Amino acid sequence: MEQILRHIDDHLDASLQRLFSLLRIPSISAQPAHAGDCRKAAVWARDTLAEMGFAARLSETAGLPGVIATHHGAGPDAPHVLFYGHYDVQPADPLNLWESDPFEPQQVDGPRGKRIVGRGAVDDKGQVVSFFEACRAHLAVNGKLPVRLTVLLEGEEECGSPSLAELLTNEKEALAADFVLVADTNMWNFETPAITTSLRGLAAIEVTIKSASRDLHSGLFGGLARNPINALTRVLGDLQDDQGSVRIPGFYDGVAPVPEAVRRSWEQLGFDAAAFLGDVGLHHPAGEHGQSPLAQLWARPTAEINGIYGGYQGDGTKTVIPAEATAKLTFRLVPGQDPAKILDNFERFVTERLRPDAKAEFKRSGAAPGFAVDLNAPFMTAARQALAEEFGKPAALVGSGGSIPVVEAFKTHLGLETLLAGFGLDDDRIHSPNEKFELACFHRGTRAHARLLTAFGG
Repeated sequence: MEQILRHIDDHLDASLQRLFSLLRIPSISAQPAHAGDCRKAAVWARDTLAEMGFAARLSETAGLPGVIATHHGAGPDAPHVLFYGHYDVQPADPLNLWESDPFEPQQVDGPRGKRIVGRGAVDDKGQVVSFFEACRAHLAVNGKLPVRLTVLLEGEEECGSPSLAELLTNEKEALAADFVLVADTNMWNFETPAITTSLRGLAAIEVTIKSASRDLHSGLFGGLARNPINALTRVLGDLQDDQGSVRIPGFYDGVAPVPEAVRRSWEQLGFDAAAFLGDVGLHHPAGEHGQSPLAQLWARPTAEINGIYGGYQGDGTKTVIPAEATAKLTFRLVPGQDPAKILDNFERFVTERLRPDAKAEFKRSGAAPGFAVDLNAPFMTAARQALAEEFGKPAALVGSGGSIPVVEAFKTHLGLETLLAGFGLDDDRIHSPNEKFELACFHRGTRAHARLLTAFGG
């Protein structure tokens, strides 16, 4: 291991040059004009892996190609890891806010030392190349990897992964593995690595309340005709009680307490809820009473009204009773909750509260369950050990209030669990001008990947 780490340290400049060559390719998947650049980035990854000794190829889809590469020199009995990343990037707009050309990467000084600036520096090219360089070091020192390894890169992550299901279905046999490693997440802070142990799922729905056959004059009909906005807001006002709990029947069915090991890990993170809210001009946690701030963010389900509209929206006054009113809602769900059941119960919750002459119509637009990793899984135990060895402290076991659709895709199409361990930071400005990746995070991420591979092999 020490020889491998020394190889990484001694060849850091060469690793950076390879990263910079990938960062110079404007592989913007959302813009059709850059389809050729996306393919160029896929070819770069394929050829780089092939040069390292992988069997590498492009996998065509109806959209942009995936990259699939395998290295099975460890032998048929070695653990099999599937590494996932993406080679596409977000558009660089607005260009006038960049301090340098977004596709001419720079090393600049920052408060933590040198940093790499360019579109894709951390999301996700820097993290992908960090993993590649860890593999390169293993191969240079030992001539083989400690695991059987399959690499999967997609080219449409930044535009919603429209071809991912096709890619996973077409390549199901080639992508068979023991688990998936995803390096597209963050550390807890500059000194502390993190493993994301849970993701909230998502269920989205739109409800429209209709009443009269047309908009009505509020002077002629007000007081007698049913107002859909009043009906809608009355129902939505019942969603939560005074303690912040969601009142939809069965909403908390299957919701388990936070595991003790995770709860202890959260207590040691030093999370400052006041500072977190203060950054956006707020001061008081508004979730369920009796739940810690991190539990409210990561481990408890929510019901949020994302938009509401109906009636006159222009300047001034128009005295109408509208014919209909609409609200858009999303439910952030945790493991154990059934998204379809949640939406069924919400529809029942609404219809049971409607007064005469009010009718409800619903439109569902997506549902995915929450995700939690088994803390006792062998790959989890190995990852915690490897990260602690590199950083000199235990990895923070963190949750995510958001959703990462690829994790559900791996579970649905391949039946695989996912380990989320990346090396970005919250201030890396992903999707924004002047995206950066701290040089130290790239370097230590490479070393940590090398340790992870050894730990998985063990």
